[in-house]
Amino acid sequence: MSQIYTRIALIGLGLVAGSLSLATRRAGLAAETVGTSRSPETRAIAREINLVDRVTDTAAEAVKDADLVVLCVPVGAMEAVTKEIAPHLAEGATVTDVGSVKRDVIAQVAPHLPKGVHFIPGHPLAGTEHSGPRSGFAELFDNRYTILTPPPETDPDAVARLRAYWEGCGALVEVMEPDHHDLVLAVTSHTPHLIAYTMVGVADDLRRVTDSEVIKYSAAGFRDFTRIAASDPTMWRDVFLTNKDATLEILGRFTEELFALQRAIRTGDGAHLHDYFTRTRAIRRGIIEAGQDTDAPDFGRVGQRKEGPGE
Repeated sequence: MSQIYTRIALIGLGLVAGSLSLATRRAGLAAETVGTSRSPETRAIAREINLVDRVTDTAAEAVKDADLVVLCVPVGAMEAVTKEIAPHLAEGATVTDVGSVKRDVIAQVAPHLPKGVHFIPGHPLAGTEHSGPRSGFAELFDNRYTILTPPPETDPDAVARLRAYWEGCGALVEVMEPDHHDLVLAVTSHTPHLIAYTMVGVADDLRRVTDSEVIKYSAAGFRDFTRIAASDPTMWRDVFLTNKDATLEILGRFTEELFALQRAIRTGDGAHLHDYFTRTRAIRRGIIEAGQDTDAPDFGRVGQRKEGPGE
């Protein structure tokens, strides 16, 4: 793959930023990657492990002369970071993000960007339950979707260039309208995470099941809930607060389905349960056929780096 950008600035140095830097290096997509973090400890680790080509102490320094700036911070921090970097952005630079919510990010970021800077919101649907600068790996985005939500007036060449960059990192790229993205993600990611957090919380509260039993017998299904519920709490707090309407809509639908299943169990309606489980099983098969997971045993991850939830 040939070089697409001259200098990429990564604001935030966690799982996604670190993986982007390593994927960029793997494919030779940029002449230089520059990174920064508010945490001195994170910056020190990034320098120690050579996560990026150069680490700066401030975001303003990081974006100097960068032709691609990637905001890899929690959704709730997007506005403050944008205000900090806006005066230092190069003419013609592209600013993108990796946040799990798009409409709210647009509202936080777009008003503060200077003219001549392209803003193309993005969201890689890839992640693990791990976080921090040591958690990144170059293969994170391979065969995983990245969604771009450019405003209608965005320069098509800038969109094509960013698409090529993500594809160079291994991703499958789709373009989507922001509100539709937020609804889709409420179904595929946000509500499942909330359910996982709730189920783990229920197990913690249900004192009739001991801690040792929860740990010993977790392979019965609880294990996947705990893996999802181990995701970064700051990130997910911001996701639910900023994608409130879509998440509440899907939670309402989930509650209706749950009541129907409760009724079927209570009344012994085996036909309803069998039909429901047959339909949901087909969705799982579709995910495997689309190459977004594998039907290998033990979660399909024996001997592999564990893949967990994306935002």
